[in-house]
Amino acid sequence: MKMEAKEASTTPPPVVAAIPRKRFSWLIITKMFLMWLLVAAFTFCAFEFATRYIVQSVQVVGTSMTPTLHDSQRYVLNRWVYHVRDPRPGDIVVLRDPTDNGYAIKRVVAKAGDSIYLKGGHIFVNGKELVEPYLKPGTPTYAGPEAAEQWFICGENKYFVLGDNRNNSCDSRIYNAVPRENILGLVTP
Repeated sequence: MKMEAKEASTTPPPVVAAIPRKRFSWLIITKMFLMWLLVAAFTFCAFEFATRYIVQSVQVVGTSMTPTLHDSQRYVLNRWVYHVRDPRPGDIVVLRDPTDNGYAIKRVVAKAGDSIYLKGGHIFVNGKELVEPYLKPGTPTYAGPEAAEQWFICGENKYFVLGDNRNNSCDSRIYNAVPRENILGLVTP
């Protein structure tokens, strides 16, 4: 009997490679948590920046600006505009009220350097009677509660403000002209 030698195969037997399973990793969870934290921080900062320097929603509380603005109505406060220009007579502004440090909505009627004279239900700015088309015709503007007439001069960076409801408004007739830094922004009805 003749034995034949088997030839050795030159190709190795097939190897089945195991596909590695992704393991649960705390590193992946930490990265995801930090990413969400970064997104939340960016969103919060963007919101704070926008409401502090650009726009904000405000709600009227009270009747001092009737008939122009009404109690409980909401408006947009433009906080950006006064970074590029100063308040002007006729602007409706939100300001920090000097009497209670709360917020108030009033109309600017005079700016720095202007003189204001109140007598007999009329208001004069720089010697000329103020024309106020935003008020109901015949609306009087009386001096403060303890005077028949009043005279003011707006100092540097000061503004004289009044409510449109002149008989029901705590304004510059009571607390004098307000400093520029108390004016927060412009309200457009």
